[in-house]
Amino acid sequence: MLKWFSIEGIMTEVKRIRWPKKEDLVSKTLRVLFFCALFAAFFMLCEVGVAGILKLIGIGA
Repeated sequence: MLKWFSIEGIMTEVKRIRWPKKEDLVSKTLRVLFFCALFAAFFMLCEVGVAGILKLIGIGA
C-alpha cells in the first residue's frame, strides 16, 4: 500500500497545506461575490435589451 494513501500520510499532507489567512479569505470571497453580482447584472441587462429589441420588431410577447 502506498505510504501517502493512509491516514498518517493524509494528515502529513494536510499539515503541509498553506491555509489562507482570515483577511485574505474574506477579501477574496467578497471580490468573487462582487464580480458574480456584476456579471449577473450584466446578463440581466443583456436579456432585457434583447427582449426589448425583439418586442420592437414584433417577435417577442
